[in-house]
Amino acid sequence: MVSFLSLSSGSSGNCYFFTDGKTTFLIDAGVGPRTCAKKLSEHGFSLGDVDFILVTHDHIDHIKALGIISSRYGKPVYTTVPLKDALLRNICTAGRLKGNIHTIEPDVACDICGVKVTAFRVPHDATDAVGFHIILGGRNITLVTDCGEFSDSILQYAVLADTLILESNYDDKMLEEGDYPSILKHRIKGGAGHLSNRKSAEALRSIYTGRKGLLQQVFLCHLSDNNNTPALALEEARRALDSAGASLQDVFLVNLPRGKASPLYSL
Repeated sequence: MVSFLSLSSGSSGNCYFFTDGKTTFLIDAGVGPRTCAKKLSEHGFSLGDVDFILVTHDHIDHIKALGIISSRYGKPVYTTVPLKDALLRNICTAGRLKGNIHTIEPDVACDICGVKVTAFRVPHDATDAVGFHIILGGRNITLVTDCGEFSDSILQYAVLADTLILESNYDDKMLEEGDYPSILKHRIKGGAGHLSNRKSAEALRSIYTGRKGLLQQVFLCHLSDNNNTPALALEEARRALDSAGASLQDVFLVNLPRGKASPLYSL
């Protein structure tokens, strides 16, 4: 059994915890160590249990506590070569990761503490942003977040998943009618921005149609505080799954909460 806990998802911070009882790791560390420790302790875990940390990209909501957690707890960090170079210069991580940061190559599976990890590039306005496909405890997990467009190269990893963590950042109408400046609206909905509910739903339809019956759990992540609602994201995703032939019994679908911890899920 694999346990999964979102410690936070969204622009205020992103951090995801996974364990199969043998190996434990985080994806991103955008949540302070005291908050992480408190939320993990509620489920009988600790930051000391973590074996390693994977990093998707270098925006502050994904790495603001990475340097502190890695240096304080001696946790190795894995990322791509360009992102490693950026992290060694970033104000959140500079001087804290030296000797404890390791590189992985996109589209090449590697073994990290017994976990099979494959990074794959996603379009986002950050340094070498990636998603991950992970095989842990017999589960196939794919995470896609902070992604401007869902391409065929991303789809090849998403269709492998029985558990999918997928960005559903904004509602098109709420963003268009909201009070964000035009330049920020264009950045969000551009090809190096974020996935809308509509684009996320289209991706879900393709994923489920491509490997019908394999996808079992979908966690919608990185919902915007200002340009989305959990109800809108779920409605569009469920409609897409329905149109692909998935019933409520086929696929468990839920939002990951913004700015706070989720329940502990069994994958």
